[in-house]
Amino acid sequence: MAKEKTVYICSECGGASPKWLGKCPGCSAWNTLIESAPQSSVPARNRFASLAQTAEVATLGDIDAVDMARTPTGHEELDRVLGGGIVEGGVVLIGGDPGIGKSTLLLQALDSLQRSGQNTLYVTGEESGAQVALRSRRLGLDNSQVKVLAEIQLDKILATLAALQPDVAVIDSIQTVYSDQLTSAPGSVAQVRECAAHLTRAAKASGTAIVLVGHVTKEGALAGPRVLEHMVDTVLYFEGDTHSSFRLVRAIKNRFGAVNEIGVFAMTEKGLKGVSNPSAIFLSQHAEPVPGSCVMVTLEGTRPMLVEIQALVDSGGPSPRRLSVGLDRDRLAMLLAVLHRHAGVACMDQDVFVNAVGGVRIGEPAADLAVLLAITSSLRGKPLPRSFFAFGEVGLAGEVRPAPRGQERLREAAKLGFSVALVPKANAPRKPVEGLTIHAVERVEQAMDIVRSLS
Repeated sequence: MAKEKTVYICSECGGASPKWLGKCPGCSAWNTLIESAPQSSVPARNRFASLAQTAEVATLGDIDAVDMARTPTGHEELDRVLGGGIVEGGVVLIGGDPGIGKSTLLLQALDSLQRSGQNTLYVTGEESGAQVALRSRRLGLDNSQVKVLAEIQLDKILATLAALQPDVAVIDSIQTVYSDQLTSAPGSVAQVRECAAHLTRAAKASGTAIVLVGHVTKEGALAGPRVLEHMVDTVLYFEGDTHSSFRLVRAIKNRFGAVNEIGVFAMTEKGLKGVSNPSAIFLSQHAEPVPGSCVMVTLEGTRPMLVEIQALVDSGGPSPRRLSVGLDRDRLAMLLAVLHRHAGVACMDQDVFVNAVGGVRIGEPAADLAVLLAITSSLRGKPLPRSFFAFGEVGLAGEVRPAPRGQERLREAAKLGFSVALVPKANAPRKPVEGLTIHAVERVEQAMDIVRSLS
């Protein structure tokens, strides 16, 4: 018998090639072609027809559209990330490292939805029904009425969804589901794309909200083709160290709410519990102020949070190191150059280490001023004043630019007992904030002078 030919599928764009290539001809990505079995000969049809229902052409002004109704999951932090709750017919993709708590959180959410009167279904392809039941009892979900189906065959899952018509269904995980119409193995690019397309189409047609659990690669990105993220309505990522008791759920994409919202959870014996005051996680409890520590107010979606930035400046060798955890390393190098040029503080022969406490990742430039103050404090060996915080973006010309929604940041810090603030001049409030002394600056050298006078 002739050897069955294989094709090579790009894990980034899903394009196919008859032979292995170092560079994908479709998206130009390197080393992304993976050997896969060819698709079986099936009746020609459009596998990726429009996921939305077809309708007559109409103008936007004539379409009668109303806001999507949301069903709360019973977990306030999860509802915050979802934009208020589960949306009818919405498809959510959630990913994270193994053992971080994806299945635990979804099982808790399904139980809460079921107890509120929703018809729920949990489809598991990685565990048996008995294992799911044991986990629910460990979480304290006694006598749970959530329906469980242990199945990985796509047609049987679709038939069950059509028969039960659940309001919310969880597929754990999409990498284990396979379709008989394809000859490739479960978890391959073609299988993941095809199964996700069918499940998304079923959700739109029936109104069932479907949550897909996805595996992640070693780099932390969702495994499978990038088209998977475009198919769904919401993409959530679990963040945090598996050795820590805290977990962050971040919204990367959300058609029904704001992106970059985060939910903060604590892992307990009874599962994941929402943290109402996440700022307490990211602040160290120092008996006395210590050098190299500065508190900043970051904005995650619509939520202002206080995060402690720590810096350690130590004498380095001929090639000093620049290392940052939770912050952009390239931006750290830029800030050190600004500090030297415009404030006269040189760290050329010093090792500089910067860390955002608590494992949080800060992507906004409003952390610039706090990073510079923490570095200067460590270099001088003098701590910043007690109850001090700062925020603001620093430009290459040495200017301190405003941060968005500065008033909310100031109010959040004042609510938590902070009393001294160093902020951009454009963020200075017109009316004084009770219990808060605000120093507004326009340039980096002004900020350094004020800090020296305070300490």
